[in-house]
Amino acid sequence: MQAKRILVINGNPKPASLCRALAERYAQAAEQAGHSVEIIQLGDLKFLLGLEQGYQAAQALEPDLLRLQQAVLVAEHLVWAYPVWWGSVPALMKGALDRLLLPGFAFKYHPGKTIPEQLLKGRSARLLVCMDTPPWYFRWFQGAPAHRMMRHTVLEFCGIKPVRISEFGPVLQSSPAQRARWLGRVAKLGAAAA
Repeated sequence: MQAKRILVINGNPKPASLCRALAERYAQAAEQAGHSVEIIQLGDLKFLLGLEQGYQAAQALEPDLLRLQQAVLVAEHLVWAYPVWWGSVPALMKGALDRLLLPGFAFKYHPGKTIPEQLLKGRSARLLVCMDTPPWYFRWFQGAPAHRMMRHTVLEFCGIKPVRISEFGPVLQSSPAQRARWLGRVAKLGAAAA
């Protein structure tokens, strides 16, 4: 297996969480398997969450977002660990996506064309998604809105594919043994850079 450059991003703003543990276990296992890994905790970064003028005017990126953009450009495989909150990603992660995946960086529209050029092709992604809802209920009864958003309307829109999803839940009232099994599952994914 060829070594990959992997970027692991924890989108949970809490300093201690299952998402953080999963992100760190994935990164540790990937490094032990010989992959080059960078891990970023979004909660440690300093940036404005919102696009104050939408996409109509350029908004200067803070140093932390410039570093995150560079890390994305270098990576061959992106790993996002995050919880599902109200059917979507946390506000911190949504703000990072809005500010990070800009026209000219992640995609580019051309005159006369409706579909933009995908500027982040050649990368794959793994989503490590924690939820208090049972995963089967989230998929079949709620329609998995966070999965659809991250896979189709964010990552694949920018050319990142395949995007694979691993679900962990329900986290609420999960036992230490269950969490240990989840961490073991993530370690196998990290070792395989999958």
